[in-house]
Amino acid sequence: MSELFVQAALNTLAQERYQMIYGDAPMEPKLARLLALSDFAERTLARFPEWGAWLLDDTQMQMRDCPDVFDFSAPLIEEKQAWQQLRHYRLKYWLKVMWLDLVAGNEIDDSIRYVSQLSDTLISNAYQWAYLSVEAQSSGSPKDENGSPIPMTVLGMGKLGGKELNFSSDIDLIFAYPRSVDTSDGRRSVEAQVFYTRVAQKLISALNQVTIDGQVFRVDMRLRPFGDSGPLVMSYAAMEDYYQDQGREWERYAMLKARPIGEPSPYWQEFYDLIRPFVYRRYIDFSVIDSLRKMKNMIAQEVRRKGLTNNIKLGAGGIREVEFIVQALQLIRGGRETPLQTPSLLQALEELEALEIVPVEVKNRLHENYLVLRKVEQYLQAFDDKQTQTLPDNNIDCLRLSHLLQCNDYAEVEQMLKVVTQHIRAEFSQVIGEPPEEELDEDDSAVYAWQTGEIAQLGQCRAAPCFDTWQTDLMEFKQGLSKKQAGTRGRDILDKLMPALLRELSKQNMEPALARVLSVINKVASRTAYLELLYENHGALTQLIKLCCHSAWIAEHIAKYPILLDELIDPQTLYKPLPLTAYKNEIQQAFLRIDEQDVELQMEALRQFKQTHQLKVAAADATGVLDIMKVSDHLTALAEAIIAKAVDIAWGHMVARFGAPEGATIEEKGFAVIAYGKAGGYELGYNSDLDLVFVHNRDGESQTQGDKPISSRQFYMKLAQRLMHLFNTKTLSGMLYELDTRLRPEGNSGLLAINLESFYQYQLEQAWTWEHQALVRARMVLGESKMAARFEEIRHAILMQQRDVPKLAEDVRNMREKMRAHLNQDSVSHFDLKQGSGGMTDIEFISQYIVLRYSSQYPALCSYPDNIRILEQAGEVEVIDGDEMKHLISAYCLFRDQYHFNSLNQLGRVVEREAFDQHAQQVVQIWLRVLA
Repeated sequence: MSELFVQAALNTLAQERYQMIYGDAPMEPKLARLLALSDFAERTLARFPEWGAWLLDDTQMQMRDCPDVFDFSAPLIEEKQAWQQLRHYRLKYWLKVMWLDLVAGNEIDDSIRYVSQLSDTLISNAYQWAYLSVEAQSSGSPKDENGSPIPMTVLGMGKLGGKELNFSSDIDLIFAYPRSVDTSDGRRSVEAQVFYTRVAQKLISALNQVTIDGQVFRVDMRLRPFGDSGPLVMSYAAMEDYYQDQGREWERYAMLKARPIGEPSPYWQEFYDLIRPFVYRRYIDFSVIDSLRKMKNMIAQEVRRKGLTNNIKLGAGGIREVEFIVQALQLIRGGRETPLQTPSLLQALEELEALEIVPVEVKNRLHENYLVLRKVEQYLQAFDDKQTQTLPDNNIDCLRLSHLLQCNDYAEVEQMLKVVTQHIRAEFSQVIGEPPEEELDEDDSAVYAWQTGEIAQLGQCRAAPCFDTWQTDLMEFKQGLSKKQAGTRGRDILDKLMPALLRELSKQNMEPALARVLSVINKVASRTAYLELLYENHGALTQLIKLCCHSAWIAEHIAKYPILLDELIDPQTLYKPLPLTAYKNEIQQAFLRIDEQDVELQMEALRQFKQTHQLKVAAADATGVLDIMKVSDHLTALAEAIIAKAVDIAWGHMVARFGAPEGATIEEKGFAVIAYGKAGGYELGYNSDLDLVFVHNRDGESQTQGDKPISSRQFYMKLAQRLMHLFNTKTLSGMLYELDTRLRPEGNSGLLAINLESFYQYQLEQAWTWEHQALVRARMVLGESKMAARFEEIRHAILMQQRDVPKLAEDVRNMREKMRAHLNQDSVSHFDLKQGSGGMTDIEFISQYIVLRYSSQYPALCSYPDNIRILEQAGEVEVIDGDEMKHLISAYCLFRDQYHFNSLNQLGRVVEREAFDQHAQQVVQIWLRVLA
């Protein structure tokens, strides 16, 4: 069957049909082509031949207009006339769509969008007519507090919700109403439920009823809560209760596509806020994978039961599999990536690529193949206005499809579709796949160990030194589960996950590993989505075990914040912290998708950003990718990025309330943050708090420029208080950092934010020696360049003062002894790495004393805020000799490495003295010489 044969056959049919409708009138080739390609077009033009001239008007066909069906400024029309107008509108504009597709070669994405727009118009107009009709039948309508009618929310579901309707699609609707308010302004009042049910019934009849003019749409209401047995209309409150308590997994897929239709209403956002927590989880949610498999298997069984063959929607590699791929990724990640919260499949695909969840080549292939199948589906339905996705089995439709797809014969069509569906099937298998295969049969020793609690047969465990500990840990874990509400699904997943976990752990054979991993599993045992994540992603389970083996801190951190399990999925990024300079840009990118008014979400996002990147640093640290100095550099850079973002957030809140101080902008706030201690010295650890001081450079008496002006002094104090709130408040994700501001001038009794020059005067005239010691390890971590330069001038001026040396030495010694008396945990056999005699704090005090004692002679000593570089500089200017410098640096690095290792493994700061005593004694000798 050649292309010439196809063309000839269609030409003959075109001539016959054109002559039957238009007689001997000169044949219009385009109109004749339409008649040959569609039986629906033939029937419609036979009834309304005058519409042929309308189709031939290029200006009309180029417009994607969707005029109203009814003139609502005129008196309300009767039911019979309304139904007729709706059906004639549908016939006329669907004929136009057919012309665009079959004659004009319109792009399929534009066609389905246009059909959806036309459908929205039909539904919206039918709803308005139904509402006004019921209102006019003596009932009045529900009114809000301002006396305005409260509209019913008409939800388009499925392809209608996604603006992806085909030519003969049916429509899925759900009806809801925002407020349970009785009607008013009528002859008698009725309950809201009664009123809206009447509107819904009238709307459904207007669209669904078959008349002499056909029907507008087949209307399916089975997606509503409780299905066919549920009320036709529900209040928002009842819907929220239903989805919270009884919503099923498949309903999450359904509601993902939900879209309100008609005139925009202020209640729409309320509906979205109501349904979003049900559809999108705040964590990465792998529970959807298994439910999708079940849904796909049910569809496959239905296809086999009904003998559906050559079905381009439900068959392998069909349209439904593309939808499943995209919807699965939306539901898995949509809770954290808000751009994915869209009912449009094609828009979601674009966002998946933008977020680097789907590679660009995969997105392009899915996009192209999906549209090919949608085009074929559109053609199949346009032939006779029937809802079908089955390839034709009659000669004329095979000819039509071959011609429209520009194939030489139908065999070429079949080959093209085979390639398309194979590509889709391959991607479907990548995303949805099959359930993870059990590595061994049911008599596997790991399965037996989990079922019985006996690990004697688990690998070589009985011979391992950790056997008894593991046995106890496992039994305690199983006993603890009895108190958890894991649910049937959760227990099923646990019964699959735990053998895999034991199997993998038996390869590690590390005594603390099982207890650490079980502490994580115990925390998420009642949260099936996290169990699904570990079960569906063997790599994530392996990474969890690996990290728990390396670090008790990581295990505790993940147990405390299970959302971090999401980060284990991709090992390539897990062990690669950002470049030091990238944290600030990364946090800015993360906040682009967050509403500036949503304070709670902003606070959660700050905490999750910290936890995520701390985990990556810890993973690289525990596995030796980063050394201790780099770890602190990363943790410090992370903290600085968070401080900068928190200041921006707090600034936005304050400016919205009071306006900005005179001359201040978002770029030049006149506000700066000074970090002391570990943050100032680039030595932050995983659980470090932040010692911060807030300063500004504005005239405190000047006023802000808002509707509720306050003094600049008050503004900056309130800004600092807002920052304290952002940092110190405990949310679901814990505290951001514990913020300590006691190092500010006059401590707790001083102003929370102080003018920079007042800060200078205080340091010059009132500060104690210990405050100047603290200034040694201070630096400005946020502030415009002129403020940073001024702070450095102040810091240098204070540190370089001439001092009474005996008094300085006495003050430093006294402060150190006071700290030691309260904090030292030394003993004869054990050494306190931090506060012990000859420990890290002694070295820090030596560094600070050297800066305060000698900076007037050697200004370079106050160039740096960190201990290592201070000691190196001290050795260079020879205020300590080379050996002393090396001893101090060597001891400090050794103590710090061990302290850091102990922190990662929750071992405290006290260690066996023997390995560290020699270094500690050397530090003591240097202390005695320097501060004698």
